[in-house]
Amino acid sequence: MSVSDDVVVEIYTDGACLGNPGPGGWAALLRYGEKEKWVGGGEPDTTNNRMELMAAIAALEVLKRACAVKLVTDSQYVMRGVEEWMPRWRANGWRTTDKKPVKNQDLWQRLHAALGAHKITWQWTRGHSGHVENELVDQRARLEAEKIKRESTTVTATR
Repeated sequence: MSVSDDVVVEIYTDGACLGNPGPGGWAALLRYGEKEKWVGGGEPDTTNNRMELMAAIAALEVLKRACAVKLVTDSQYVMRGVEEWMPRWRANGWRTTDKKPVKNQDLWQRLHAALGAHKITWQWTRGHSGHVENELVDQRARLEAEKIKRESTTVTATR
């Protein structure tokens, strides 16, 4: 499947964690021309890195065909992981250079699969620096984390 460079899907992602580990949330905004789609979710006991990964994974999994993508993240962990570390990890059987299993391997493998046939340009932005879309996904990720925290507190209180 070929990818057209003149049609670019913009994706903005962020993850949040209330404690690390703790309740976490993630959010992604996908923009294609004038169309926008939000995706989000969370987990009751997770880490910020896992939520950053989930935001990118879920956004890419929404795409139904090969696309040119500009993915903007404030996570050096995710961007460097894809651009620098993942090829080595894969070649080493998902092990680090010191032969230890890659942390969050389940999500890195899922992200690798989600990259698929897309032509992705990764762009890093500093978090909390006024980048409009990054601030929006940050707010949504925090709301998702707060929602998960409320839900897990409610479940615990009713037991």
